[in-house]
Amino acid sequence: MEDYGSSDEDIYSSDQESYDGLENEEADSQWGSSTGNSCKVITRESLLVAQREDLRRVMDLLSLREHHARTLLIHYRWDVERLFAILVEKGKTCLFAEAGVTILEEVDVDSSVSSSTMMCGICMEEVAGSEVTKMDCGHCFCNDCWTEHFIVKIKEGQSKRIRCMAHKCFAICDEAVIRKLVSKRHPDLAEKFDRFLLESYIEDNKMVKWCPSIPHCGNAIRVETDEFCEVECSCGLQFCFSCLSEAHSPCSCWMWELWTKKCRDESETVNWITVHTKPCPKCHKPVEKNGGCNLVSCICGQAFCWLCGGATGRDHTWSSIAGHSCGRYKEDQEKKSERAKRDLYRYMHYHNRYKAHTDSFTQESRLRETIKEKVASLESRDSRLRDFSWVTNGLYRLFRSRRALSFSYPFAFYMFGDDLFKDEMTNEEKEIKQHLFEDQQQQLEANVEKLSKVFEDPFDGFEETEIMDMRMQVLNLSVVTDTLCKKMYECIETDLLGALQFSSHNIAPYQSKGIERATELNGGRNTKANNNITCQKAHDQTNGGSIELVHPSGCGTSDESGCSSRKRTRKDSGGSFFDLNLPAELVDRN
Repeated sequence: MEDYGSSDEDIYSSDQESYDGLENEEADSQWGSSTGNSCKVITRESLLVAQREDLRRVMDLLSLREHHARTLLIHYRWDVERLFAILVEKGKTCLFAEAGVTILEEVDVDSSVSSSTMMCGICMEEVAGSEVTKMDCGHCFCNDCWTEHFIVKIKEGQSKRIRCMAHKCFAICDEAVIRKLVSKRHPDLAEKFDRFLLESYIEDNKMVKWCPSIPHCGNAIRVETDEFCEVECSCGLQFCFSCLSEAHSPCSCWMWELWTKKCRDESETVNWITVHTKPCPKCHKPVEKNGGCNLVSCICGQAFCWLCGGATGRDHTWSSIAGHSCGRYKEDQEKKSERAKRDLYRYMHYHNRYKAHTDSFTQESRLRETIKEKVASLESRDSRLRDFSWVTNGLYRLFRSRRALSFSYPFAFYMFGDDLFKDEMTNEEKEIKQHLFEDQQQQLEANVEKLSKVFEDPFDGFEETEIMDMRMQVLNLSVVTDTLCKKMYECIETDLLGALQFSSHNIAPYQSKGIERATELNGGRNTKANNNITCQKAHDQTNGGSIELVHPSGCGTSDESGCSSRKRTRKDSGGSFFDLNLPAELVDRN
């Protein structure tokens, strides 16, 4: 196990390149989080564009109609790369069968039926051929039965995968036919059906989630690589993409859920009641003793012994209660009381420190405007110093380090407690790991406090030499806190969570430049000109079996991969947006 107890002097000896990188790390985004292109904001207007981008990739590769491509993507949760992997591994036939896609090339699947009359297999009535619809699977029923079937399924919330009515047929119905039949009788349900299809890109896609802002901003966030990350929406909300709660790294989502529940439900108040009160044996309400006599009375009128909790009569002397004796020692009850006290004090230790750092973070966040004014005052002076980016960079380094430090206490509460990992390590191993982690935590805490103190000084009135000294101090402390944060995360990911055998906890990785701010999706994924995807159309071998795909190395769904979406250019008529209730085919025609 790596020794994380390095001294401050060792960290202070960082080379000059660290300082240079620190001064320039946020030149592109002053007073804000880091920017990047690995997560995108999907607005109401760009949702259809993002969905059709993936649809087009599948349609072009497999030569499918849109509703078949959508059925495949919904079944595989809009994971295009997983769909392609299953296609290569199992073949087209298995891929289609698992998703309920039926394509009968030798059977005429035109929805219109040429015969004059036929009997519907559902209502058993003779109907005209023009009033009958045939699905891709070849099953044919009257329009009234189809419409009733579709209406029931839409009302039940099964719009995204409506199956054929035939017995033991698992084929998914054509969405264009559903839209056509339902709109004649219930136009509102047809709009609801279209909305469900559109929003399935978010609801069923593990890499796309709604922003949890309240009130809701209407945006969704799409990540390209790892779902265990923290992002910032364009509305300014920072949150954990995995559990949609506030950003809580280095706590895992499970730990944070338990911690918030513990604080929200005031479960420790119940713990306090266990320690300082005893239940009435009659009404079971908690009773607190307010005198020296061990014979206490509840408001319900029941008298009981404070020592053992047993119901008694009211006759007593100074030394004893008539007809009652509880002088025998009961070890279990004593242990239970001591355990409750120990758990309470342990929780208070971690909660007090978590709360203190959270309050400090709130107070330090208010320094932004004050620091801006001080920097503006220094820039207006006639001095050789013109670049004060180190002030803003150091301030945001303080914010990030303080935030990580505050959430490290709930992590330690569960990591070294008996709630989650009791069977993962022995008491000796737990003690060693706890000491190593707490050494890291204390070093980070000490340097964060030093950095915080520097920014509280009235440096706008300093002389030039004092400002130069402060600059070196801020740069030194910023490098130290950043290095200590990285080492603390390495300790957590490698030595603590990485060593678990019976459970798995994932945390968002440490980002020196802060939580990444998502950029707006404008017309789909950006592609590099020299790294376009080349998906060689598969040549079906006998019975349409295996499919061969040729991908360049590094091909994926992210912007960096350079995968072309083959998306048709969006036509803008008078600056208006797409109507989300329009069928995709109609959008293309328009």
